[in-house]
Amino acid sequence: MNQEMQALVDLLHREACSCVVRNDTIRMFGQRGVADLYDMLITMPSMLCGADVADKVVGKGAAALMILGRVRQVYADVISSPAYDMLKDAGIDVTYDILVPAIRNRSGSGWCPVETLCRDCATAEECLPLITGFVKRQRGAGEETE
Repeated sequence: MNQEMQALVDLLHREACSCVVRNDTIRMFGQRGVADLYDMLITMPSMLCGADVADKVVGKGAAALMILGRVRQVYADVISSPAYDMLKDAGIDVTYDILVPAIRNRSGSGWCPVETLCRDCATAEECLPLITGFVKRQRGAGEETE
């Protein structure tokens, strides 16, 4: 991992945020799940294009959003094998601390809902409408995204 990415990882841990993105500027995010990546992709995609991203947990849904946003490189504290494979297949440089078969839900009783939604998707493009529906349902119910 290069020094610039290590600085993002250090910031991720020091500030206890969920995601740090560096493009022209460094921005820190704190929503749960895929919410911040989804919002960036939909409202300010230029923030992701060519960006370096340090994230605490990267599942297949988050990986799809990063691919669609055209990020340059990703660090994850925890990443699922499907997310890792999807990012690598897209030519994105990935480093991580822990590789797991799948991201678990918050209670630990099963898979993360977004990981489950995206499980059978072959491409990032296939994941997007599923993630959009999930985010809209969660926000409509007044809940944070998983």
